[in-house]
Amino acid sequence: MTTDAAVDPLLPSLVRLPVRVQGEAGLPPEGTQREDVLAAEVPVALVFNGISHAVMMATPQDIEDFALGFALSEGILDAAADCRGIEAAAVDAAAAGLPEGMPGIEVRLEISTRAFERLKGRRRSLAGRTGCGVCGVESFAALDLTPVPLPAPDWLAQVDLPTVLRGFAQMPPRQRLNAEAGAIHAAAWATLDGAVTDVLEDVGRHNALDKLVGRLAREGRLGTDAQGFVLLSSRGSHELVRKCARVGIAAMATISAPTAMGVQMAKASGVRLWGLCRAPRGVLYAG
Repeated sequence: MTTDAAVDPLLPSLVRLPVRVQGEAGLPPEGTQREDVLAAEVPVALVFNGISHAVMMATPQDIEDFALGFALSEGILDAAADCRGIEAAAVDAAAAGLPEGMPGIEVRLEISTRAFERLKGRRRSLAGRTGCGVCGVESFAALDLTPVPLPAPDWLAQVDLPTVLRGFAQMPPRQRLNAEAGAIHAAAWATLDGAVTDVLEDVGRHNALDKLVGRLAREGRLGTDAQGFVLLSSRGSHELVRKCARVGIAAMATISAPTAMGVQMAKASGVRLWGLCRAPRGVLYAG
């Protein structure tokens, strides 16, 4: 697995811009001109059976993984087999009705009739900020905060602090976009011995998790029998916990603290939740 920006050629994941740096030791008062590397953030339209459902701001890499993962973690699909095909294409700014220099990506998914009928019944349209998990809902009821209970696997206790910290220690060298640009989250999959097998990156923490879910699903490594856990370079929000529970991931760990609702969701769903995982310390909040 690679997180190289060349994986997805639709649009560049990194943008180089001229900037003026001031206030740095050794520089003249007027500063100096340099080139800076920034993370790309583009609108990604998710279209199901010809009907636009959501537009999310995302890093234009691993887009097919993102689309499938979003569909699974949002409950649009029950399984990867419900997706019959995915096609992604760049759309220039003029064609998309966007400002000059701001192209987008359209992802078309063909899904099963059953899944599509359920999607039409929900009638939820998302206009997302960067990876926002609840943007665009019309009422409190539309938040759909009902927990998804998971059976407790017999290996759950193996996701202990040493194992979690072993996984986090392997992430930085594989966060290639973040190393160049900063401001980019990562979601990783680790086995029960703490070995990291996959790292997916995005400017949005929800998007990074969706990309990871999509990658695992496309390779047949997702489900309640999958023995492993998720590592996130973010806080543990309720939406991230719920996404994991919805696709059968029973354990997750975050670098930052969880929210109170995140802990409540983890306890209600049976997800083992570690937070504030910065060696040598970590906090077990649930499970």
